[in-house]
Amino acid sequence: MRTAEIRRDTAETKISLQLNLDGVGKAEIDTGVGFLNHMLILFAKHSKMDLSLCCKGDTDVDDHHTTEDIGISLGKAVAQALGEKRGIRRYASLHLPMDEALILCALDCSGRGGYYGDLPIPSQKIGAFDTELVSEFMTAFACNAGITLHLRKVCGVNSHHIVEGAFKALAQALRQAVAIDEQYKDEIPSTKGVL
Repeated sequence: MRTAEIRRDTAETKISLQLNLDGVGKAEIDTGVGFLNHMLILFAKHSKMDLSLCCKGDTDVDDHHTTEDIGISLGKAVAQALGEKRGIRRYASLHLPMDEALILCALDCSGRGGYYGDLPIPSQKIGAFDTELVSEFMTAFACNAGITLHLRKVCGVNSHHIVEGAFKALAQALRQAVAIDEQYKDEIPSTKGVL
């Protein structure tokens, strides 16, 4: 079973997270941030990963610490669940349409984490959520998962559609990249022999 359990307890957030890479897309999410709940529920659904997450954060200040720390925790969970990455496909890329928005996602489970985004979002807020936090989440997630992550907005004008498209594209690409390639299930997908 490719699973992970993460607990993160700081002065700013208290996070409990369980992840199953080989799930069915079940989600139990309570971040204290409505829009982030929505994004993580659809992330679980479209990645087919089971995700249970509870966060008590200092949202009386703002949503920054909660969003970033959840990105850190989810990234660590993915890395932990992947282990040595034996047999995974490793790479994935796709274009995902979300109504008028079109998002490109390409990723590599390389072990070298980094987020390289070109995802301009027209509005500063979606409801109460600061849209600049999307980049904070993706950076924290990619760096802690050890994933090279590229997200690009090809087109789009609706901020909600752009961000939702980005989370769905990440979920779909990650689902493909972490899938076991039966033909090479006993191999590490690298000439170095380690990822």
